[in-house]
Amino acid sequence: MKRVVRRWFVAGLALMFALVPTVATAEKPVPVVYSGVAALANGALRPDTEPAGANDWTCRPSPAHPDPVVLVHGTIENKTYNWYTLAPLLKNEGYCVFALNYGRVGGPHVGLPGSAHTYGAGPVAESAVELGAFVDRVLAATGASEVDIVGHSQGGMMPRYYLRFLGGAAKVDTLVGLAPSNHGTTVNGLAKLPGVPYLLTTGLGPAVEDQIAGSEFLTKLNRGGDTVPGVRYTVIQTRYDEVVTPYTSAFLEGPNVTNILLQDRCPANASDHLGISFDAAALRHVRNALDPAHAEPPRCALTLPVNGGGAALGK
Repeated sequence: MKRVVRRWFVAGLALMFALVPTVATAEKPVPVVYSGVAALANGALRPDTEPAGANDWTCRPSPAHPDPVVLVHGTIENKTYNWYTLAPLLKNEGYCVFALNYGRVGGPHVGLPGSAHTYGAGPVAESAVELGAFVDRVLAATGASEVDIVGHSQGGMMPRYYLRFLGGAAKVDTLVGLAPSNHGTTVNGLAKLPGVPYLLTTGLGPAVEDQIAGSEFLTKLNRGGDTVPGVRYTVIQTRYDEVVTPYTSAFLEGPNVTNILLQDRCPANASDHLGISFDAAALRHVRNALDPAHAEPPRCALTLPVNGGGAALGK
């Protein structure tokens, strides 16, 4: 009899504990390093791997951050390198973060050392189709109705084609561009020389020709205005952009647009086209754009071309 009672007592305790909700322990923060040099080394040693904090397909958005964030790299870059800093930063702040490689081309490799393939080099319109498929996958996996997109260079411009021509406006709440090629580049004036666009294309891929100022692609993209209804746009640019030239060609005009020049608030910021992806002030502007209700002014520090930096002021 005692044995039966003891069994019922143990079973009752087990049932009681099973009915008590468990408290999830906080995930250990992912290290965040504000350094383009470190990102380049990581991309060379671990090419084509997931950025830390990105592509957890079991992630479910929280009420605080209901939109998953899709990170879109630039021309001749990849997700491993481009989002070395931002992916773990957003993950630590509770976002569901996803990043893709797109625009892969064959032939001899051009791009980041150690990478197995050249990405961001295919025709921009085709890359936009790839982005659309990736967004659909993210929405299906997370159950969200919209995503936010953060892109660097081509990755800040190419999603605009997806928004305008491929139905993306219904699936995107916010587009944030870091040094985006929205109105193309003159390549510091070289694009006006005969044959230069062809030489760039044969060496770097069709995406380069598409991003030359005045190209057929950009003319189509920007005809009728820079924006589409229902999407918020933020452009974050540096005065020292040596790739998107003039640097002002990154900026957009239209409703729901915020254009930010890093040096307006932080004159000592020397981040360039590459360094902006790893710059603490620039990434604070990104987070403000994603969560304007909790925006904080960036704290300024001396930062460097290619590397970015300002890790001590990252928060």
